Amino acid sequence: MKTANLGGTASNVLVGKIGHGLMMATWKPIPVPDEQIFEAMKTAVETAGPDAKMIFNSAEFYGINPPTANLSLINRFFTKYPEYADRVFLSVKGGINFQKRGPDSSEANLRLSVDNINKHLGSAKRMDLFECARVDPDIPIEETIAVLAQLIKEGKFDHIGLSECSAATLRRAHKVHPIAAVEIEVSLWSYEEETKKVIAAAEELGVAVIAYSPLGNGILTGKVGLDSLDKDDHRRHFDRFQEENLKHNQKILDALTNFAQRKGVTTAQLALAWVSSRGPHVIPLPGFSNVVRANENLQAADVEFTAEELGELDELLRSAEVKGGRYSSKMNAYLWG
Repeated sequence: MKTANLGGTASNVLVGKIGHGLMMATWKPIPVPDEQIFEAMKTAVETAGPDAKMIFNSAEFYGINPPTANLSLINRFFTKYPEYADRVFLSVKGGINFQKRGPDSSEANLRLSVDNINKHLGSAKRMDLFECARVDPDIPIEETIAVLAQLIKEGKFDHIGLSECSAATLRRAHKVHPIAAVEIEVSLWSYEEETKKVIAAAEELGVAVIAYSPLGNGILTGKVGLDSLDKDDHRRHFDRFQEENLKHNQKILDALTNFAQRKGVTTAQLALAWVSSRGPHVIPLPGFSNVVRANENLQAADVEFTAEELGELDELLRSAEVKGGRYSSKMNAYLWG
């Protein structure tokens, strides 16, 4: 697989140009069986190659019952396959206050979150990078980063990341302590002006961009719609998954599918390759829970575009308006913190 370097204090870490988001392995009423997701995880590590690490992305709350189910999954994987531990760069989000159901970057809550993550990971795998899942609007980012830098000194983890932040916040944070990676949503479905600003600022500062939801929460695979979602699927609450918006956006998806067919790739591979083309420092982070999807997604790292093809896709995006916000109105309040 093609590779990329992370940034900041992890600038010497070489990773695969496509990572593995683990959220949907456990953020559902019935988690993916271990034997199935483990094979997908092993495929991801092997595809990264012997010289590069595979990014695994998790969170303290990527589970329904209990919220820490994703961390326990990771513990079980590395307990069973300890030979893969040094071949994975593990990024974990936290810093959420479950009582107020929002970000809480107070020192007390950050310590609680980091310690809880490490407890559930156990000795099977070290947390390489910690990032607050959202920027706390009530605490200056400088104070948040100073606390995280102290936790690094205490040996809790090794690198600091940011999630769903603005370009201005990234610049402020990076002045306090070098940021290794910034996690933002990037896709053919979600390419806002602030997205472009964060990608540009990250390139200038030498920070990697971890592009979450590069497949538009599954829509850009061409295989996901309201009829295919469980009644408890969290995506049913998102604006773009409302029936009227889905019908409108289907026209855009049809155009992308036609483009992919002409290029000889799947719609998912087209979407991932396009995100990767946003820069050598941009790393798509799809989720996949079986080996078939793993191979399809990871092979997108080898897809390249001509200047004419990128121009055609740019024109398609300019002429088409995606309807619906990225999340629900309540969740939108914490975007671009």
